[in-house]
Amino acid sequence: LELKRMSVSREHRGRGLARALCREVLGFARARGYGAVVLSTSMVQVAAQRLYEGQGFRRVGASYPSLLGTLLNFQIFHYRYDLGDGAK
Repeated sequence: LELKRMSVSREHRGRGLARALCREVLGFARARGYGAVVLSTSMVQVAAQRLYEGQGFRRVGASYPSLLGTLLNFQIFHYRYDLGDGAK
């Protein structure tokens, strides 16, 4: 299952909503038999990296989004959370 573009508005940050949403996604995927949840975030989204790593996601790679990204050394980090024996 791929988690894409999770966001909490600025005025609601710091209340644990992102952690709760993340747990909900993991539970949703697990209940439906997925083997893993994957996501990507940019190198400048340090708070997002901390959130995902704190939830147990591990960084499994990095890539450049474009030639310009390569020239600027702007990376996208790829994360994975293994759920176990998922069927999907």
